[in-house]
Amino acid sequence: MPKDRILVGEIGRPHGVRGLVRVQSFTAEPADIAAYGPLADERGKAFALQWLGNGLARIEGIADRDAAAKLTGTRLYLPREKLPQPEAEEFYLADLIGLAVRDAEGRVLGEVRTVDDFGAGAFLTVIDEQGRETLLPFTKAVVPVVDVAAGHVVVELPEDVVVRPEEGGEAASEAAPPEPVHPLPRRQDAPKRIGPRGVRGGAA
Repeated sequence: MPKDRILVGEIGRPHGVRGLVRVQSFTAEPADIAAYGPLADERGKAFALQWLGNGLARIEGIADRDAAAKLTGTRLYLPREKLPQPEAEEFYLADLIGLAVRDAEGRVLGEVRTVDDFGAGAFLTVIDEQGRETLLPFTKAVVPVVDVAAGHVVVELPEDVVVRPEEGGEAASEAAPPEPVHPLPRRQDAPKRIGPRGVRGGAA
Protein backbone atom coordinates (compact mmCIF):
# COMPACT_ATOMS: atom_id res chain seq x y z
CA MET A 1 0.00 0.00 0.00
CA PRO A 2 2.02 3.00 -1.24
CA LYS A 3 1.93 6.18 0.84
CA ASP A 4 0.66 8.30 -2.05
CA ARG A 5 -2.65 6.44 -2.12
CA ILE A 6 -5.09 5.12 0.46
CA LEU A 7 -6.93 1.80 0.36
CA VAL A 8 -10.65 2.61 0.59
CA GLY A 9 -12.36 -0.61 -0.43
CA GLU A 10 -12.29 -4.06 -1.98
CA ILE A 11 -14.57 -5.59 -4.58
CA GLY A 12 -16.23 -8.81 -3.47
CA ARG A 13 -18.36 -11.41 -5.17
CA PRO A 14 -20.86 -10.60 -7.93
CA HIS A 15 -24.51 -10.17 -7.00
CA GLY A 16 -27.12 -11.27 -9.46
CA VAL A 17 -26.66 -11.44 -13.23
CA ARG A 18 -26.54 -7.75 -14.15
CA GLY A 19 -22.99 -6.96 -13.06
CA LEU A 20 -23.62 -5.76 -9.53
CA VAL A 21 -20.89 -6.51 -6.99
CA ARG A 22 -20.50 -6.60 -3.27
CA VAL A 23 -18.00 -4.01 -2.03
CA GLN A 24 -16.29 -3.89 1.34
CA SER A 25 -16.00 -0.18 2.02
CA PHE A 26 -13.28 1.12 4.35
CA THR A 27 -14.57 4.70 4.40
CA ALA A 28 -16.07 6.28 7.52
CA GLU A 29 -19.50 6.04 5.88
CA PRO A 30 -19.71 3.07 3.48
CA ALA A 31 -21.47 5.12 0.79
CA ASP A 32 -18.62 7.64 0.73
CA ILE A 33 -16.50 5.22 -1.27
CA ALA A 34 -18.43 6.33 -4.36
CA ALA A 35 -18.35 10.03 -3.49
CA TYR A 36 -14.65 10.64 -4.14
CA GLY A 37 -14.85 10.03 -7.88
CA PRO A 38 -13.11 7.24 -9.82
CA LEU A 39 -10.95 4.86 -7.80
CA ALA A 40 -8.02 2.82 -9.07
CA ASP A 41 -6.67 -0.68 -8.56
CA GLU A 42 -3.04 -1.50 -7.78
CA ARG A 43 -2.07 -1.13 -11.46
CA GLY A 44 -3.84 2.21 -11.87
CA LYS A 45 -6.93 1.00 -13.74
CA ALA A 46 -9.86 3.32 -12.97
CA PHE A 47 -13.25 2.22 -11.63
CA ALA A 48 -16.31 4.44 -11.26
CA LEU A 49 -18.72 3.15 -8.60
CA GLN A 50 -22.38 3.84 -7.95
CA TRP A 51 -23.26 2.90 -4.38
CA LEU A 52 -26.58 1.08 -4.09
CA GLY A 53 -26.61 0.44 -0.35
CA ASN A 54 -26.34 -2.69 1.76
CA GLY A 55 -22.81 -3.34 0.53
CA LEU A 56 -23.77 -3.41 -3.15
CA ALA A 57 -22.42 -1.25 -5.96
CA ARG A 58 -22.62 -0.88 -9.70
CA ILE A 59 -19.35 -0.40 -11.60
CA GLU A 60 -19.41 1.59 -14.78
CA GLY A 61 -18.86 -0.68 -17.79
CA ILE A 62 -19.65 -3.91 -15.93
CA ALA A 63 -22.97 -5.31 -17.14
CA ASP A 64 -22.93 -9.07 -16.50
CA ARG A 65 -22.00 -11.56 -13.84
CA ASP A 66 -18.95 -12.95 -15.67
CA ALA A 67 -17.34 -9.51 -15.97
CA ALA A 68 -18.15 -8.77 -12.33
CA ALA A 69 -16.64 -12.08 -11.17
CA LYS A 70 -13.29 -11.18 -12.75
CA LEU A 71 -13.05 -8.19 -10.40
CA THR A 72 -13.45 -10.21 -7.19
CA GLY A 73 -10.67 -9.31 -4.77
CA THR A 74 -9.72 -6.08 -6.55
CA ARG A 75 -8.52 -3.48 -4.06
CA LEU A 76 -9.61 0.09 -4.66
CA TYR A 77 -7.36 3.05 -3.91
CA LEU A 78 -7.79 6.81 -3.73
CA PRO A 79 -5.02 9.38 -4.26
CA ARG A 80 -3.95 10.68 -0.88
CA GLU A 81 -4.33 14.33 -1.93
CA LYS A 82 -8.11 13.84 -2.20
CA LEU A 83 -8.34 13.13 1.53
CA PRO A 84 -8.04 15.59 4.44
CA GLN A 85 -4.53 16.24 5.69
CA PRO A 86 -4.07 14.63 9.11
CA GLU A 87 -3.53 16.94 12.04
CA ALA A 88 -0.54 16.89 14.36
CA GLU A 89 -1.57 13.78 16.32
CA GLU A 90 -3.31 11.89 13.53
CA PHE A 91 -2.21 9.46 10.84
CA TYR A 92 -3.42 7.25 8.03
CA LEU A 93 -2.57 3.56 8.08
CA ALA A 94 -0.42 4.16 5.00
CA ASP A 95 1.78 6.42 7.16
CA LEU A 96 2.94 3.36 9.09
CA ILE A 97 4.79 1.91 6.11
CA GLY A 98 8.53 2.33 6.55
CA LEU A 99 8.39 3.13 10.27
CA ALA A 100 10.94 1.45 12.53
CA VAL A 101 9.53 -1.22 14.83
CA ARG A 102 10.92 -1.21 18.37
CA ASP A 103 10.26 -3.18 21.51
CA ALA A 104 9.58 -1.62 24.91
CA GLU A 105 13.35 -1.47 25.64
CA GLY A 106 14.01 0.47 22.43
CA ARG A 107 15.59 -2.39 20.48
CA VAL A 108 14.90 -2.17 16.74
CA LEU A 109 13.10 -5.29 15.52
CA GLY A 110 12.67 -4.25 11.90
CA GLU A 111 10.40 -1.94 9.95
CA VAL A 112 6.80 -1.92 8.78
CA ARG A 113 6.69 -3.26 5.25
CA THR A 114 2.95 -3.33 4.61
CA VAL A 115 -0.37 -2.84 6.37
CA ASP A 116 -2.96 -5.40 5.32
CA ASP A 117 -6.45 -6.43 6.28
CA PHE A 118 -7.49 -10.05 5.77
CA GLY A 119 -11.01 -9.54 7.10
CA ALA A 120 -10.35 -9.83 10.84
CA GLY A 121 -8.66 -6.49 11.39
CA ALA A 122 -5.48 -4.81 10.21
CA PHE A 123 -2.08 -6.53 10.41
CA LEU A 124 1.41 -5.09 10.14
CA THR A 125 3.99 -6.99 8.13
CA VAL A 126 7.34 -6.36 9.84
CA ILE A 127 10.59 -7.22 8.05
CA ASP A 128 13.85 -7.61 9.97
CA GLU A 129 17.50 -7.28 8.90
CA GLN A 130 17.58 -10.93 7.77
CA GLY A 131 14.59 -10.36 5.49
CA ARG A 132 12.22 -12.41 7.64
CA GLU A 133 8.62 -11.22 7.74
CA THR A 134 6.38 -11.30 10.80
CA LEU A 135 2.66 -10.54 10.92
CA LEU A 136 1.50 -8.55 13.93
CA PRO A 137 -2.14 -7.68 14.68
CA PHE A 138 -2.56 -3.90 14.69
CA THR A 139 -4.21 -3.62 18.08
CA LYS A 140 -3.64 -1.41 21.11
CA ALA A 141 -2.34 -4.44 23.02
CA VAL A 142 0.32 -5.32 20.45
CA VAL A 143 1.11 -1.83 19.13
CA PRO A 144 0.69 0.45 22.17
CA VAL A 145 2.69 3.36 20.72
CA VAL A 146 2.50 4.91 17.25
CA ASP A 147 4.82 7.89 16.78
CA VAL A 148 4.77 8.86 13.11
CA ALA A 149 6.70 12.09 13.73
CA ALA A 150 9.53 10.19 15.43
CA GLY A 151 9.44 7.50 12.74
CA HIS A 152 8.69 4.43 14.84
CA VAL A 153 6.11 2.23 16.52
CA VAL A 154 6.55 0.30 19.76
CA VAL A 155 5.29 -3.27 19.89
CA GLU A 156 4.59 -5.78 22.65
CA LEU A 157 5.14 -9.09 20.88
CA PRO A 158 2.43 -11.67 21.60
CA GLU A 159 3.57 -15.16 22.54
CA ASP A 160 2.38 -16.50 19.19
CA VAL A 161 3.07 -14.51 16.04
CA VAL A 162 2.82 -15.51 12.40
CA VAL A 163 6.22 -15.61 10.70
CA ARG A 164 6.26 -15.85 6.93
CA PRO A 165 8.66 -18.56 5.72
CA GLU A 166 11.64 -17.68 3.57
CA GLU A 167 11.64 -18.87 -0.04
CA GLY A 168 11.55 -22.66 0.04
CA GLY A 169 11.29 -22.72 3.84
CA GLU A 170 8.80 -24.43 6.08
CA ALA A 171 5.19 -23.37 6.22
CA ALA A 172 4.34 -20.38 8.35
CA SER A 173 2.99 -20.88 11.80
CA GLU A 174 -0.77 -20.59 11.91
CA ALA A 175 -1.00 -20.10 15.66
CA ALA A 176 -3.65 -17.52 16.49
CA PRO A 177 -2.53 -14.39 18.36
CA PRO A 178 -3.97 -13.67 21.79
CA GLU A 179 -7.40 -12.06 21.84
CA PRO A 180 -6.88 -8.42 20.84
CA VAL A 181 -7.78 -5.61 23.21
CA HIS A 182 -9.65 -2.64 21.67
CA PRO A 183 -9.09 -3.40 17.96
CA LEU A 184 -8.06 -0.32 16.02
CA PRO A 185 -10.39 1.00 13.32
CA ARG A 186 -10.08 0.02 9.68
CA ARG A 187 -11.86 3.07 8.27
CA GLN A 188 -9.36 4.55 5.85
CA ASP A 189 -10.65 7.96 4.81
CA ALA A 190 -10.60 9.51 8.28
CA PRO A 191 -7.20 10.00 9.94
CA LYS A 192 -6.56 7.94 13.06
CA ARG A 193 -5.73 9.83 16.25
CA ILE A 194 -2.67 9.13 18.39
CA GLY A 195 -2.40 10.37 21.93
CA PRO A 196 -2.34 9.08 25.51
CA ARG A 197 -5.26 6.77 24.75
CA GLY A 198 -3.90 5.64 21.39
CA VAL A 199 -6.03 5.43 18.28
CA ARG A 200 -9.67 6.26 18.75
CA GLY A 201 -12.71 5.06 16.85
CA GLY A 202 -14.83 1.97 16.41
CA ALA A 203 -13.86 -1.16 14.56
CA ALA A 204 -15.25 -1.59 11.09
